[in-house]
Amino acid sequence: MIIHIDSSETNVYTASMMNRGFKFKLKPTPLQEKTFRAFSGVCRLVYNLALEQRRDWWREYERSTGSRLNYVAQARELTALRAEVDWIAAVSQTCQQQALRDLDRAYQNFFSGRAGYPSPRKRGVNDAFRFQGREVSVRHLNAKWSVVRLPKIGEVKFRNTRALPPNGTVKNVTVTLAANGWHVTFACECAAPPFQTMLFPLAVGIDRGIANTLTLSTGERLSVPGSLARIERCTRKAQKVLSRRKRGSKRYAKQRVRVAKLRARQSRIRTDWHHKASHSIATRFSQVMLEDLRIKNMTSSAKGTIATPGKNVKAKSGLNRAILNQSWFRFETLLAYKLEERGGQLVKVNPAYTSQTCSVCGAVDRLSRESQARFVCTTCGHHEHADINAAKNIMRRNAAFMPVEDTGYGSVETGTRRLAI
Repeated sequence: MIIHIDSSETNVYTASMMNRGFKFKLKPTPLQEKTFRAFSGVCRLVYNLALEQRRDWWREYERSTGSRLNYVAQARELTALRAEVDWIAAVSQTCQQQALRDLDRAYQNFFSGRAGYPSPRKRGVNDAFRFQGREVSVRHLNAKWSVVRLPKIGEVKFRNTRALPPNGTVKNVTVTLAANGWHVTFACECAAPPFQTMLFPLAVGIDRGIANTLTLSTGERLSVPGSLARIERCTRKAQKVLSRRKRGSKRYAKQRVRVAKLRARQSRIRTDWHHKASHSIATRFSQVMLEDLRIKNMTSSAKGTIATPGKNVKAKSGLNRAILNQSWFRFETLLAYKLEERGGQLVKVNPAYTSQTCSVCGAVDRLSRESQARFVCTTCGHHEHADINAAKNIMRRNAAFMPVEDTGYGSVETGTRRLAI
């Protein structure tokens, strides 16, 4: 990030460039929707053929040609394939090249240890295709609708829910199929907006939990909407109905779509809530402390093995669902980039004993945590909501915050303390 300091009383920072995605709901005609499925099917086929070639025939290819089998070699063979097969040539070559680039990137991630071995793409899961940004143009119709012009497809209407950044450059455009229809996503590179920071920046600690999704050291307690629990009950009921359907039948396909729509609705509600919560926190605080949680380990299965079966498997399964329903990592990701573009800082601290430590005297005793919601210190008698007490401990564990604990600038909860950042 490039930082420019203004000569005025407040500090003004300007970030260089940032990448942002803008997703819109498409409204294609029946013919366009059929074309979408053809495009995604051909791109999926090209990806799977290239994966098979790299997996099973790379030795023979290198032996016969004397060159390595990589993206350049497969793009050259794609050109020859398009000259022979008309229905592959009918799909934009850029989309097929992007599929080859995805495969090449998947192999790079595998060999670097960032991901597992690439797997074939499947219909119903990987229904997407991508264009380069310079090939796509957008035209506004009115305040609610716009059209995007896609190569070999034409103009497709989409719901204009927000404006694209005027100073941004569209790098690529992806069309995907979700449970509620087709969507278009514009990946833009744009200049970060200028932001101002306060002379006395505010800090906050956040405790992530199940009863309260987010608990701030200021005393605020935030939870995901209650409608998610109702939709979850409907989803489980729909899944039971799906289990009684015969695989491959029309009734099975219809019920499967219903389950997918319920899951997609849950995801939209949860994502909307996390966006609003992270935006509110990022605009009010310049430094946010979170626990460095290992969520993958926390939600691992307790089934065990045949030789050493696990205990309380059903209870642990319910706990895992409750944790995943809060989407702690998604909130962390959204909060991180919102703080970054506003000049804030996200700090992750050691979570050990934060729920057993008194935020007043610092005594650590597991007996002080009387219940999920009640904390009463066995040493000094301090009592308050357990999650708020934990959030205060999280805030004070920041290494940059500790040197100013004794400056006496006032209470952090009232936002009057100067932080060292």
